[in-house]
Amino acid sequence: MAADLKGLITTVAQALADQPDAVAVHETERRGATVFELTMAPGDLGRVIGRQGRTASALRALLAAAAEADGRRVSLDIRD
Repeated sequence: MAADLKGLITTVAQALADQPDAVAVHETERRGATVFELTMAPGDLGRVIGRQGRTASALRALLAAAAEADGRRVSLDIRD
């Protein structure tokens, strides 16, 4: 399931980015929850965050809904 969630984040981020090859998602465990760290080209960061953080919030909600089906706790960190 974690591979599916990682693929979900990667696919959405690459669709939003001008430089899709620079998109990378790393997975770590922290306090019993899976943490996905999304990194990308500095110019694409604003596109993924969106106005007032709406795109990032929607991406986090999509990730949480997909993880809930498996009974897991996840979070998304967007790194520059």
